[in-house]
Amino acid sequence: MKVALAEEAPASAEDRLPPVDPDSIAAELGLDRDVADMDFNRLRRGFAFDNHPDRVAPHLRQRAAIRMQIANMLIDDARRRAESAKGR
Repeated sequence: MKVALAEEAPASAEDRLPPVDPDSIAAELGLDRDVADMDFNRLRRGFAFDNHPDRVAPHLRQRAAIRMQIANMLIDDARRRAESAKGR
């Protein structure tokens, strides 16, 4: 949480929205670490629990849908990389 000082402008509404850029979502998922031993199903469910469009406020649903699509894509890519690294 960021506190605005007297000389600072309060945070804009855009600053308070969850990010939709893939790098931020990957970091939020923990995909910036070694993914070889990750439980991708648990990771997907955990992210969905916090970010699914049905679980957020109505004004955030479109953004949540985009975040879920990006997260699913990133998790699928990480799973494919982990499986190919194991030699499956």
